[in-house]
Amino acid sequence: MDDNPAPLDEIAHEPMPLDAAAAEDATLRQREADYEKFVWDNLPRNFAANFMHGMLGMTGFRMVLNTPTFIPVYLHVLAASVMGMAPAPLRVLVNPDFIVGLGLSLQQVGQVVSPIVGATHIEHRKKVLPASILMGTLMRVQLLGMAVCGWFLSGAPLLAAMLIFLTLFGLFSGAQRVAFQLLLAKVIPISKRGQLQGWRNLTGSLLAALLSWVAGRYLLGAHPLAPGAKVFGVQLFHNGYSTTFFLAFILTSAGLSVLQILLREPEPAKLRPKMKVSDRLRHLPELLRTDRGFMFFMIAQICAMASRIAAPFYILFASRTVALTGENIGLLTVAMTLGDALSNLLWGYLGDKSGFKSTFVIALLLWIGSTILLMATHSPMVVFIAFFGLGAGQSGYQMSSQTMVLEFGLREDMAMRLAFSGTAEGLMLTLGPLLGGLIAALAGYPSLFILSIVLEAVALAVLLTLVEEPRRRKLLV
Repeated sequence: MDDNPAPLDEIAHEPMPLDAAAAEDATLRQREADYEKFVWDNLPRNFAANFMHGMLGMTGFRMVLNTPTFIPVYLHVLAASVMGMAPAPLRVLVNPDFIVGLGLSLQQVGQVVSPIVGATHIEHRKKVLPASILMGTLMRVQLLGMAVCGWFLSGAPLLAAMLIFLTLFGLFSGAQRVAFQLLLAKVIPISKRGQLQGWRNLTGSLLAALLSWVAGRYLLGAHPLAPGAKVFGVQLFHNGYSTTFFLAFILTSAGLSVLQILLREPEPAKLRPKMKVSDRLRHLPELLRTDRGFMFFMIAQICAMASRIAAPFYILFASRTVALTGENIGLLTVAMTLGDALSNLLWGYLGDKSGFKSTFVIALLLWIGSTILLMATHSPMVVFIAFFGLGAGQSGYQMSSQTMVLEFGLREDMAMRLAFSGTAEGLMLTLGPLLGGLIAALAGYPSLFILSIVLEAVALAVLLTLVEEPRRRKLLV
């Protein structure tokens, strides 16, 4: 027997024999090859599943929540009706501009925390589809709640209910965004992601544009809010906004069902071990230090998202030139969604060909130019052109930022990169509309738009000078 055994810590860290290490490396390579084969073998089916889910989901969500037209006007109308009945000392709390900013901030507040919590609950799982379906379902339930409360409530209770449902919608959307983006990255090769998103966004945006016009013309009309009939002694309300929310609920639920039925998900070769949220948060600084390109990308993304403080007020500023009837609200939504739709193929194919940094740059330039055009014009036709440009610029930003983040670093860190990006974006979107509402109320819309342009210019400068195209670095994704 050895009288001087090696310490336990030395035994624990004894290097793996070369033969065992080589065998493990060969096994990992074989599993990676099997993973890639599964992805390509199932690509037609998974492409169709993601296309249908994204198209129907985008149609519903963009029609009412992701395009800054219906919700800002709805909140503004509700707040104006409540403000007239509120005691004088409390009227500042229900100022319509402030309520618009508050509502859209609450919609985003859940995205500050939920992406990281969601990432820590899925990054160690072989399959993320079940978690994606759960989060997607909970998002859609909030749309149903918005519809139902508009039929049964009015005045201050309805305004309070809308703020609650917007908060819950944001909470679940933060986690589901991480899950669905990770799912897309698992089943769609990098060379096909731009095409998928381009065609998906094109068709979804065109449908959203058409249905937005239909909703504005026929569901909202000239008098979207009015008392309706009594049923079993319960006063119901004619609410065109609620009917629109219900239509969005049906469309988005159909898309989620198609994804659940069609999608086939591979099991990755390597996974992160399960960790507590607090432990994973401590790894975020290391994630930024080890990839400076990702760090500067995050700075550019934060500045670009911060500039969206002005987004809810584009349509309110446009009321100086265009009367905000139900039909005109629908037409402005059509202009923005058409700009989104018709530019998506350009963003997708350009991104696949040369990388999504180039589309990020072009989108920011278009965003700045369209904001200046909106501020300078007094022509209704030019207002619609400006909204078209705003839709195109914002869609280019969304596709570029959401795809670039998938291309930095290692695959096993992808969920946390998505979570960190979502959290930073959620923080900006939470504080932005609230600050935007205060700036609009105190300094006016032009000052707010100028601040937005400055933030976009900073994002553009950082992107051009400090962010390298991640695809050129040939890192594993």
